Amino acid sequence: MNKFICALLSALCIVANAQVKEDFVPSPDNQPGKLYPMVNSERCVRVKVKAPDAKSVKLDIGGVKYDLTKGEDGFWTGTSAPQDEGFHYYQLNIDGAEVPDPSSLYYYGCSRWGSGIDVPAADQDFYQLKNVPQGEIRELYYWSEYNKAMRHCYVYTPAGYDSELDRRYPVLYLQHGGGESEHGWAQQGKTGIILDNLIAEGKALPFIVVMDNGTWTNFKRADGSELKMGPRKPGSFGMNLPEDWTEGFRNTLIQDLIPMIDARFRTIADKDHRALAGLSMGGMETKEIGLRRPDVFGWLGIFSGGVISAAEADAAADFKQSNKLVFVSYGSREVGGNRQGPDPKQVTESLAAAGYNAHYYVSNLTAHEWQSWRRSLYQFAQLLWK
Repeated sequence: MNKFICALLSALCIVANAQVKEDFVPSPDNQPGKLYPMVNSERCVRVKVKAPDAKSVKLDIGGVKYDLTKGEDGFWTGTSAPQDEGFHYYQLNIDGAEVPDPSSLYYYGCSRWGSGIDVPAADQDFYQLKNVPQGEIRELYYWSEYNKAMRHCYVYTPAGYDSELDRRYPVLYLQHGGGESEHGWAQQGKTGIILDNLIAEGKALPFIVVMDNGTWTNFKRADGSELKMGPRKPGSFGMNLPEDWTEGFRNTLIQDLIPMIDARFRTIADKDHRALAGLSMGGMETKEIGLRRPDVFGWLGIFSGGVISAAEADAAADFKQSNKLVFVSYGSREVGGNRQGPDPKQVTESLAAAGYNAHYYVSNLTAHEWQSWRRSLYQFAQLLWK
């Protein structure tokens, strides 16, 4: 019986592979001159790697491991099932070792530098490089007095920043998710391209974007003392968090990063022209910091990172008087079904009914992934400063 089942499964795999549409093209995320990985019109990903002495090679993408087949030339080739549109981290498993694909560009995610691939999307035009006025993403190192250490961030400045010297700009502080870093929005998030296109089309006002590292690290203060653990917070993805788990990053942000940016760039340095947004962990940080410090941030964007209820907003001192916008977004595959907790759409609509400028957005047919967050930034940016 076991042999029969194995034979049947093998036959089904052959049939499935025969049905894959052979219109594969190289991914734009490949290293120069590399043909693989490839993607076809059905959004299947195909990889090819040379490992002549390996006994087993798998493609690990989308939470599934696909067996690759070895050819006589020592190359292993295999194809995934159709993937969701947008960016995906992936890796190869060679004899049990998880390694990046040597043919792809590398991105920081899942707490490591590894491979990534963009699966073509029907709406990808908004993050495609075009012949429009180009802004810049600048790389900065700065001293953090709070952390007693050098830190690193990226800063997007819109086209015209270096020529229109009398103009000052609003600022968005844009945060990454858990297991990622300040590289995320600048690279896989395509922040610069999205904003260049929006501004060129007149859909968004020009503004500066600051992308720093907000990673939580062992919940310690700068002096090494432990933060007191508190009850599990809504939207904490099942984690037990300290009562004030954003203390370290909040102090870094307000005491060091914002003053440095205001000193080095032509910003409009007030809450009405300062926004905070983030994805996943960064969205959770946005909520916590935004409620605590409405005197610093007037505009909030929470992408797949929880919601702000009317009760929370009303209880936060001066929040209703100071806040200009609360934007909440999720991928459609993140909400509904067996999802735990309140319906974020209903919570956001209740916030709007309570008199707040609250907007809710759903990214169609995406999950907790970069395509949801690229689309969220695209929508959020069009609401800022208006």
